[in-house]
Amino acid sequence: MDNITMISKINQVEGFDPAPLAVDYTDLTSGETRKRLPVMAQLAWFRLKYPEGRIAVQAAPGKDCFVATARVYPSYKDPADCFLAEATASRGYCEDKPSVSPREWAQTAAIGVALRNAGFGLQFAIAGEDFPENAPEGLPESPSPEEYTVEEPAPKELTPEEKLKQAMDVACPISKFKGKTLGEVLQLDPKAIMWVAEKFTGSEEIKSAAQFIRDCALEQASA
Repeated sequence: MDNITMISKINQVEGFDPAPLAVDYTDLTSGETRKRLPVMAQLAWFRLKYPEGRIAVQAAPGKDCFVATARVYPSYKDPADCFLAEATASRGYCEDKPSVSPREWAQTAAIGVALRNAGFGLQFAIAGEDFPENAPEGLPESPSPEEYTVEEPAPKELTPEEKLKQAMDVACPISKFKGKTLGEVLQLDPKAIMWVAEKFTGSEEIKSAAQFIRDCALEQASA
């Protein structure tokens, strides 16, 4: 197996071939035509590989340009410092394309390079780069240069069983049961759960968890 074939298997998704999405790019200096994978194709590939993935982008104004940093995460649940790849790109105003936002252009370029660094498109001559003649147009305006996420899926709705398990894992606020979860306390003293559900005022989250456990217990008792 040659090296290109091995590289093409990185981030392989069954039934998906990124090659047809590649476009021809002509180097204006050498005149050479090569294949490049557009950022939108990389994003589609990433979403297929990591359905719950997240791409976080930061953009800030620099001298005559915008500087953007993109981080690629396999899951939206991953902590901020547990990213798969990172990249930074800067773009300035282009007189030939006045409708192109330099901030959006920098963000798109950073995303593309970050995805390339994560292995999405390494088998192509160019992947993740946006040149002036290929600058993205018509992209939505960013609300602010502060951090935001691109294509971040909404958290999956939990099943009743998952909600109950989550509630059971909440720490019990009663000092007598310090270090124990609500689930553990339910086995030791069910009345304590009733007290937390009805009278505890220290944390709405803990109270809601106890109420959910109480309601589930009453529902099982009446079944």
